[in-house]
Amino acid sequence: MPEGDDKDQMQVAESAAPASEASLVPQQGAPSVAVAEVESAEQKATESLQDRLNVQSLPIRAYLDQTVVPILLDGMSALVKERPPNPVEWLGNYLLRNNPQSAPPAAN
Repeated sequence: MPEGDDKDQMQVAESAAPASEASLVPQQGAPSVAVAEVESAEQKATESLQDRLNVQSLPIRAYLDQTVVPILLDGMSALVKERPPNPVEWLGNYLLRNNPQSAPPAAN
């Protein structure tokens, strides 16, 4: 192999190294994905806490309209379609099964 070819290959390798190293270092002003995800999770947790506090301070009608009325209307619509012999018990079970604030039941 001629000696000139070795020098050309070394120059290419040297010029490529700083570019690849620079791509591994995060640039200033651009947060990494992990930092952005943590910040997003913190923001969601803060918003959730604020929402809960805001709901607690609402007037009665607004509180019911935001928390109970939507699921209650869904349950009453299903109740009218089903027309069970014990509507109060059926509606209670419907609300428990479809409670948006509870965790989904574990499969047996």
